[in-house]
Amino acid sequence: MQLKRVVVTGLGALTPIGNNVASYWEGLKSGKSGAGPITHFDNTHFKTKFACELKGYNAEDYFDRKEARKLDKFAQYAMVAADEAIADAALPLDSLDKFRVGVIWGAGIGGLETFQNEVLNYAAGDGTPRFNPFFIPKMIADIAPGNISIKHGFMGPNYATVSACASSSNALIDAMNYIRLGHCDVIVSGGSEAAVTIAGMGGFNAMHALSTRNESPETASRPFDASRDGFVLGEGAGALILEEYEHAVARGAQIYCEVMGGGMTSDAHHMTAPHPEGIGVVRVMENCLRDAGMTPDQVDAINTHGTSTPLGDVAELKAISKVFGSHAPNININSTKSMTGHLLGAAGAIEAIASILAMKHSLVPPTINHTVADPNIDSSLNLTLNKAQAREVNVAMSNTFGFGGHNACVLFKKLNA
Repeated sequence: MQLKRVVVTGLGALTPIGNNVASYWEGLKSGKSGAGPITHFDNTHFKTKFACELKGYNAEDYFDRKEARKLDKFAQYAMVAADEAIADAALPLDSLDKFRVGVIWGAGIGGLETFQNEVLNYAAGDGTPRFNPFFIPKMIADIAPGNISIKHGFMGPNYATVSACASSSNALIDAMNYIRLGHCDVIVSGGSEAAVTIAGMGGFNAMHALSTRNESPETASRPFDASRDGFVLGEGAGALILEEYEHAVARGAQIYCEVMGGGMTSDAHHMTAPHPEGIGVVRVMENCLRDAGMTPDQVDAINTHGTSTPLGDVAELKAISKVFGSHAPNININSTKSMTGHLLGAAGAIEAIASILAMKHSLVPPTINHTVADPNIDSSLNLTLNKAQAREVNVAMSNTFGFGGHNACVLFKKLNA
């Protein structure tokens, strides 16, 4: 069958370096760090005392007090970003066939703070099970797309993808395929996460995954640098409106780019560590290119998973060199996690947005905080270090990988480029 074309017609972002798409882009192009001391809870006894929190976020700016109490932060963030994307796309909500509008959303964890607080409250009590009646609906990962659909009346496919840090990239790929196959006209897709909590920080510290550069939080996320010592936890959401091309053209929609293809693989290797030979990462990029019907030499930019971990960064860059060969040094490779931190299940969404904005503005955001070259990294690669680089970007790739060996890759292209 002839697959439908899929385009992006709206964007929404709530990130540690900007609470909407415009401010997020300003933060990206200027190389702004979103890291700072934790304010959400007392960090006195934690090994890592900093994170990339949202700045100036107040739930009551977006929800009435009663509604906000029914929503975990991860679901609040989802609704805020989705609302911005829907408005940006100028979707004609009154005339859409809402049975052909879906919501496919990614979250690696879901309502962690809700779960944490309910358990703490129970443990502090007398053993009588007194739980908030909203405990379960606040906690489950699929409540985010559920609430988006309820608010706007979208009655197409509605579910959450959960694949750790690849979750929102998986959501985008699923959304693309539903539209390609003719099942939907529009899908709200993306991801959200709110794991800067006692349990989140404590859990990641226990597995030695986080940076402990407490003396300089703003420089702690340093992908590809020889002195990197772990990732910096972030929070927030990203939303994209994916739309069938003819449907978008018929209503005169703005079109940011075309979604050309996606790839998914598994390392089948280790609970948390990447495959040392990068087999799954090599194959996921190859699958993505094949799905898009494109060749390696057409790719101009890659927003890497690039978490700032000793093993992961090297494995990913080796995989890129293998897939792209002699063209690899011509690609602007970057990691926007150097600025936003790692948003876990929301990472793929905000990084897809960064890739799309790089195409729109012909500017690749930098990988900040690089000071010492890693001898294990090919020095011929252009890692877009410390300053944004101007260049025409017609094709951009976004990589995300998750605990459990989940790999996802999405490819975007300027329309008719």
